[in-house]
Amino acid sequence: MSIRSKLFATVALPVLSVSVAVPPAVADSLMKPFEVAQEGGGQSDQELLLQQQRQAEEEAARQAAEQQRAAEEEAARQAAEQQQRAAEEEAARQAAEQQRAAEEEAARQAAEQQKAAEEEAARQAAEQQKAAEEEAARQAAEQQKAAEEEAARQAAEQQKAAEEEAARQSAEQQKAAEQQKAAEEQKAAEEQKAADEQKAAEEQKAAEEQKAAEEQKAAEEQKAAEEQKAADEQKAAEEQKAADEQKAADEQKTADEQKAADEQKAADEQKAAEEQKAAEEQKAGGETAPAVEPQPQTGEGQPVPGAEQPQTGEGQPAPGTEQPQTGEGQPVPGTEQPVTAEQPQVQQPAPEVVDTRTEEEKVKIADDPAATDETVVLPVENGAAVLDSDKDADNAGGNQAREERQKLREELRAKEEDAPPPADDAAAQAAIAAEIQADLPQKIEANLNEKGTRVDEAPVFVVPETTNIVNNTVINNTVINNNTTVNNITNNITEVKIVEQIDNRVILGVGDQIFVRGDDRPRLRYDAEETYYDQLPRGRTRETIVRPGGYRIVTVYNRYGDILQRSRVDRDGNEYLMIYAPERDEGPRPAIIDVGYELPPMRLRIPVRDYIADVSDDPDRDYYQFLAEPPVERVERVYTMDEVRHSARLRDKVRRVDLDTITFPTGSAEVSMSQAKTMRKVAAAMEKILAKDPGETFFIEGHTDAVGSDRSNLVLSDKRAESVASLLTEVYGIPPENLATQGYGERFLKVRTQDAEQQNRRVTIRRVTPLVRPVAQR
Repeated sequence: MSIRSKLFATVALPVLSVSVAVPPAVADSLMKPFEVAQEGGGQSDQELLLQQQRQAEEEAARQAAEQQRAAEEEAARQAAEQQQRAAEEEAARQAAEQQRAAEEEAARQAAEQQKAAEEEAARQAAEQQKAAEEEAARQAAEQQKAAEEEAARQAAEQQKAAEEEAARQSAEQQKAAEQQKAAEEQKAAEEQKAADEQKAAEEQKAAEEQKAAEEQKAAEEQKAAEEQKAADEQKAAEEQKAADEQKAADEQKTADEQKAADEQKAADEQKAAEEQKAAEEQKAGGETAPAVEPQPQTGEGQPVPGAEQPQTGEGQPAPGTEQPQTGEGQPVPGTEQPVTAEQPQVQQPAPEVVDTRTEEEKVKIADDPAATDETVVLPVENGAAVLDSDKDADNAGGNQAREERQKLREELRAKEEDAPPPADDAAAQAAIAAEIQADLPQKIEANLNEKGTRVDEAPVFVVPETTNIVNNTVINNTVINNNTTVNNITNNITEVKIVEQIDNRVILGVGDQIFVRGDDRPRLRYDAEETYYDQLPRGRTRETIVRPGGYRIVTVYNRYGDILQRSRVDRDGNEYLMIYAPERDEGPRPAIIDVGYELPPMRLRIPVRDYIADVSDDPDRDYYQFLAEPPVERVERVYTMDEVRHSARLRDKVRRVDLDTITFPTGSAEVSMSQAKTMRKVAAAMEKILAKDPGETFFIEGHTDAVGSDRSNLVLSDKRAESVASLLTEVYGIPPENLATQGYGERFLKVRTQDAEQQNRRVTIRRVTPLVRPVAQR
């Protein structure tokens, strides 16, 4: 190995090892001499390397010492910081523990102090209480002792005073007794003397009265003889007068007949002259139009139907000169020959009704009608009876009829239990449900599916035949003869006459009353897609109306136009019964009568406000709840729609809504749209009821005031009912088959007056479903 190699091994390698252990800067300084030595070579280089090695070692040692010292200082500094932090944390911990201990100690001391204070307060309070009780006991004992002493003293004084007073009173009583005895003896002597004088006076008076009676008897016998003589003379004079009047009447009749013959002759001659003149003018090529006289005015200011002249504008025949027509434009059977309307009957004034009750009494009765058997009237000026059957009785018999009905109500009240009004429709029909429910579904199905003969035109209904039947009625085993009025119905059934034909309405005369009979089939066909008729056995007709949506209205009529059954059948075949009347013997039909004569006078047992709803007085009322209410008394059987139309007594069973917000102009049946809007809440209530049961039936009544003739008012009222029904259908969507209409003219006034009265020109709505259909059926 060469010297250089040895030197590298002994010197360079340790230096390199030191350079690895020291930082790079120190390593560089250590390696620098080595590198120079390597470059120089020779002996001097070795020495230099050794010197540099020593310097490097010294420098490394120095730097290592400095690093060691710096590390130790840093460690000491860090240790000091850690020790300081630990000391601070320990101090904070100790301070927190001291604070907590101090707080706990303070709390303990406070609790001890509080407890001690409470114990001290309790001790003091107990001592004070004890002292107070002892003081109170001492004072009470002293007061008791003083009171006892005072009571003993007062008792002794009172005892002494009582003994003195007793002695005084005893002396006074003794003295008074002696005086009383003397007075009584004096009085007895005076009474005996007076009795003796009275007896003498009475005997004198009796003698005088006997004498006067004998004289009076003689005078009365003389007067009776004179009155008998005068009566005989008066009777002879009246018989002579009657003979003279009969003779004058016969002479007047002869004169009238002669005058009528002369007038007829003159009229015939005038007619012949006019015909001759017309023929001559026609021959000459000229024409002369007949003169038109002014139209007479009648009901609410309108022309009298049938009073027009034979010629009208547009070349149309004058009303009253055409062949009599019924609904659907067909002639009335049996009237193919010209019919002459009867002369207007002379109206007898309605009997006067004098009601002496005050307004306060009327209001009280209206609030609780069940408390009286009198006729209940509306508590307004000239208010008419609340019940239409009572109005009929007032019109027929006035106050006398009221008294008779009051007596009958009193008798019925004594014999029957005063049952409350029915709670629902089923309760109202409880007596009739069982007897008709058994075979009802089969009968309904048979009417719907019975095979018939299709006819091309709508059938013509006939008028009831003339009859001479007389009925008697038994009420509570008491026979009511045929001249007695119960519910204003005399039970004479007389013939039916066609009084007048006006458009599709016929006025029928029954005895001394007239009725209007309309045809609602055109109204029922509103919005119909198809209508067809089938002729069924026993003179019946089935009408089928097909509406949009696929549902059908099927109505079975008898030969008189009475509804035997009406049903609504939807597109899925579900059937809702609307009207059903058990079919009866279709022999000769009796005249139009009020079957209400079979029933006693009705007693209203609910407040009038719950029976009549006036829209103008209560526009925000819940009319759904009102119309859905059940009848106010039980329903004896299922009635026909015609029976309901002709019986005020039946209609009285159900509540009514007066549409008095529709103020018809005089003589008009038109309803303005502004007034039609007032029907909105009532129409909404009807719609809600029908949504629950599409088989419900509402009855719409038309009324007029008393101005004008009965005939024109009947027609006008029927038109008013029809106008409102059409509005309900066309504006508010109420199906026409759920509505029935009837006009009553001036028969049922709301205010008793013969003058024009707005409140009497009205329309009334009732829900009559419980009267015309078994309630168990939809």
